[in-house]
Amino acid sequence: MFRTSDIVLIAVMVGAAAFTYKTKDEAENQLKAVNKIEAQIRFEEDTIDLLKADWSLLTQPSRLQKLSQVYETELKLQPVDARQIVGLNDLPVRQLTIEDITAERFGGVAEAAPDQTLTGGIAR
Repeated sequence: MFRTSDIVLIAVMVGAAAFTYKTKDEAENQLKAVNKIEAQIRFEEDTIDLLKADWSLLTQPSRLQKLSQVYETELKLQPVDARQIVGLNDLPVRQLTIEDITAERFGGVAEAAPDQTLTGGIAR
């Protein structure tokens, strides 16, 4: 009926078909992964472009100058040039008064001892 060489040949052909299917399946999975990564890259590039556009809009000197003029009366800000760079240490510090401290923030300490100095929320 079948010779040994026929059986070996059939086994080799089935093995080759299985290997080919496995290779094709792996290639398709890799292609899907590449497409997914490329889509993610396009999304991130679009997001970066959008953020750059927002940043350029928000940092326009004329817009910043207009905002400083609009809020000058409400926040008692001094007029500044939009191109001026001020360090955090150069900003004036507003002194904290006892009226600024509410009883809710310190659990009633401010109301219990108005004549005492508060340091870090601890009455002295």
